[in-house]
Amino acid sequence: MPTPSSSPAPGARLALAAGSAALTLVLASACATGDDTSVEPPGSDGAQRELTFEGGGREVAATLTLPLRASDPMPGALLISGSGPTDRDGNSPLRPEADTNLNLARVLAEAGVASLRYDKLGSGESAEEIDPEAPVEHEVFDDEVAAAYAELVAQPEVDPERTVVVGHSEGALYALRAHDIVDADPARILVAPPGTRYLDLIDRQITEQVRRAEASGQLQEGRTRALLSDARYGRAEVRAGRELDDDIDSFGVYTPQNQDFLAWIDSFDPVDLAADLPAGTPVLVLWGEQDAQVSEEEVDRLMTGLPDARRVDLPDADHVLREFRDEPGATVLDADRPFDPGVAPAVEEFLDTAW
Repeated sequence: MPTPSSSPAPGARLALAAGSAALTLVLASACATGDDTSVEPPGSDGAQRELTFEGGGREVAATLTLPLRASDPMPGALLISGSGPTDRDGNSPLRPEADTNLNLARVLAEAGVASLRYDKLGSGESAEEIDPEAPVEHEVFDDEVAAAYAELVAQPEVDPERTVVVGHSEGALYALRAHDIVDADPARILVAPPGTRYLDLIDRQITEQVRRAEASGQLQEGRTRALLSDARYGRAEVRAGRELDDDIDSFGVYTPQNQDFLAWIDSFDPVDLAADLPAGTPVLVLWGEQDAQVSEEEVDRLMTGLPDARRVDLPDADHVLREFRDEPGATVLDADRPFDPGVAPAVEEFLDTAW
């Protein structure tokens, strides 16, 4: 199979590695690192405050970013990371310089919005707290979202009546459910959101990755059939509620440790979650046309449940909202590719009318 250090060009965009706390949907498409970031970050540094709070039965580390030019009280945003061991900044071992959440926090600071981002279980400062052999307990992630939101609105600078939950990738599923998790109905910003059930998205990603590897000669035909067969068997077993064993060859996705989490998160259809939002909830959907993890068709499907939402498609953005150009000689490292300049005006325009 293509290695995680491959470029974001077709052929190595899928990372279906089971994280110690959740499943990684986001591919490590550009995970090699450099000594210095060669592009300017977006927005404003803001003022950083390191926090800890109790959530999901543990102490959660977080960062509060405050705008430098805003008066109290100010709007507040909770940032929820994507899948797998993705930390408060939006980075993971497979993609350590994506900085998705960090860049969104900077954009929000420039727009006069305070933001809180946190290390969910299995990421950042909590990476050592996970037993890789233990089942994934999905309740902890809801508990963390609830506790993080409570910490955000408890900050003296934040107006609890003007809040937004920003979810990236898998985090968008939690954002869509925010009114059921927290005692509020915040505005929502859904970044690269899934538009189909979780295991259907997984199946598409596995199929595309395996077929590309087969076409490039990296997989033999028999191996391709076995991988796809095992993956679809795993999906069927999870949905049927039958116990998985350790013999399924599916990139570590369909394992006994992941089974409960997979069954739980697959039970949510994003369209149903969208349609169940309280009437009048302001929603912005941001999607990059170069996103190799979430397809245009999937976002189109999600929008059927969001008839009143604002949607902004970014022609040059990839899954982590960095510019991507699929051409010879194009920059591939995350640190060398700018955060898409279309994000800031889209967010600012949305927030101007969200409250």
